[in-house]
Amino acid sequence: MNKITKLFNIKYPIIQGGMIWVSGYKLASAVSNAGGLGLIGAGSMYPEVLREHIQKCKKSTTNPFGVNVPMLYPNIDEIMKIIVEEGVKIVFTSAGNPKTWTPYLKENGIQVIHVVSSTVFALKAQDAGVDAIVVEGFEAGGHNGRDETTTLTLIPMVKEKIKIPVIAAGGIGTGRAMLAAMALGADGVQVGSRFAASLESSAHDNFKQTIVEVGEGGTQLTLKELAPVRLVKNKFFNDVQELYANHGNKEDLISLLGRARAKRGMFEGDLIEGELEIGQVAGLIHEIKSSATIIDEMIAEFKMAQNEVASFSF
Repeated sequence: MNKITKLFNIKYPIIQGGMIWVSGYKLASAVSNAGGLGLIGAGSMYPEVLREHIQKCKKSTTNPFGVNVPMLYPNIDEIMKIIVEEGVKIVFTSAGNPKTWTPYLKENGIQVIHVVSSTVFALKAQDAGVDAIVVEGFEAGGHNGRDETTTLTLIPMVKEKIKIPVIAAGGIGTGRAMLAAMALGADGVQVGSRFAASLESSAHDNFKQTIVEVGEGGTQLTLKELAPVRLVKNKFFNDVQELYANHGNKEDLISLLGRARAKRGMFEGDLIEGELEIGQVAGLIHEIKSSATIIDEMIAEFKMAQNEVASFSF
């Protein structure tokens, strides 16, 4: 048992990222049933849809699960109220100031974990009283940090400065990556892209197949003027790049992005005009598998890599 398994009362220090349009109750409960910590992604849900997913998740697993809440999304007051009313005990917050909601959540007996992309924000989260932090490197899919700090360097830099548990995210989808993250000081890992391509993911099958087919260099961080996001290089991505080449401004980017572009791509399966968010680790994902199989294989590879490292001599 380590700090993360003890904190959440789970078997393995593996957290499933709470991704928009991907992380419904089926994925969250499957991960929790397999010994990790499943997260419902509230960012793509209306409040009452979130309530429904929480209730279904409670019926689908007796193990701990949580909710990921991007704090800049609308209806945040109602979302937090529902989380409390439904008795959720673990909340991962992101995209906002952790001081805003941490006191309220903790007063209601909820563990709070905040996602950061730098040491500065890690310290602010610790000062806000969160129970742990997720440090997310440049390799990650979806929304990302502007500084482009890689997971490899971010973990030890943050670990050097803070005292609360650290969960590493960004580029982690294998047991070897998990071991590397923990060797650098992480107490656990958050895995997003690998679970996006799982059987239980709510992503469209077209998007899942795209994840499997994306190779090295098939994604790129863009849209920094709005919110940095790592995208698959499809037609929409190329349209964004063309706009940059023609010196488009922030308003032009907003106009091009429009509404529900991510839903169109990841949930509805439009591979041409949709926004397809995924991490660089997609280049290592070659098959769509169950969440239980993903976790079993990660743990087996983790242990094998541990033994290999232990046999090194200098």
